[in-house]
Amino acid sequence: MASLVKLLLSMLARLPLGWLQMLGALLGRLTLSLSASYRARMEENLKHSKILQNYQLFPKAVKQCAAETGKGALELAIAWCRAPRDIARMVQACDGWEHVEAAIAAGHGIVFVTPHLGSYDIAGRYISHRLPFPLTAMYRPPKLAWLEPVMNAGRARGKGKTAPATGAGVRVLMKALKSGEATIILPDQVPGNGEGVWAPFFGRPAYTMTLVPRLAMVQGVETLLFYGERLAGGKGFKVHIRPLPEPFSGDKMADAAVLNRAVESLIAENPLQYLWSYNRYKCPAGVEPPAARQG
Repeated sequence: MASLVKLLLSMLARLPLGWLQMLGALLGRLTLSLSASYRARMEENLKHSKILQNYQLFPKAVKQCAAETGKGALELAIAWCRAPRDIARMVQACDGWEHVEAAIAAGHGIVFVTPHLGSYDIAGRYISHRLPFPLTAMYRPPKLAWLEPVMNAGRARGKGKTAPATGAGVRVLMKALKSGEATIILPDQVPGNGEGVWAPFFGRPAYTMTLVPRLAMVQGVETLLFYGERLAGGKGFKVHIRPLPEPFSGDKMADAAVLNRAVESLIAENPLQYLWSYNRYKCPAGVEPPAARQG
């Protein structure tokens, strides 16, 4: 199965970006039509976020979100199969690189934080290509075991490395950061039992990782937010990089809320490219639900 997937991805990666995104949009809309649970979760998450000012546009926005999600799924073929230099050429602009240069000049390790927004894998490859040292991406092993080696082979190229979301993986990240290198973490992934706290995310309690604030407060570490905006018409991408709008304090509950507010601010810039179909509000096995905890 892994070999077949690699072959399919390599074939898709050869397509022009516009064609690939057109296929992805069709795939996303088809999934929306065929899966009632997929549609329900996307509609519920988007509605509860209250991020759309004009609710008359809601049905159209749901379809556009599904199309953007489909594009992102097929863009993984490019991120995992094309040469890093070719991927970097697809990024038409980058704002905020001066923050990266300042951290490098100070000899600091860098924690890059990106939610499931836009083309985060391509943006990560672009950043990795420009950095003068390795970039380690933390990942949660997929449910399909055969997909893990495919994913790792795609990401661990050039200066890219990977580390699983385990205790051993965290130690790998700590070592890299203390050596003045960098890491990427997706802060809106639901962590496992004991790895997070409940904090508001668009007004609803979401189990939120404590790892990002923990790494951010290591001495000599800089934390930067980023995302890869997908430009219309297959014209490429624009990467946005910026520092945290609020500092972390060391209090787990408060820091989780700070992290979620920072993620919300990024999503608000380009809400239709966020992965609203992700089950962000699920309660992990063994974790006490927020209502029970508050009661």
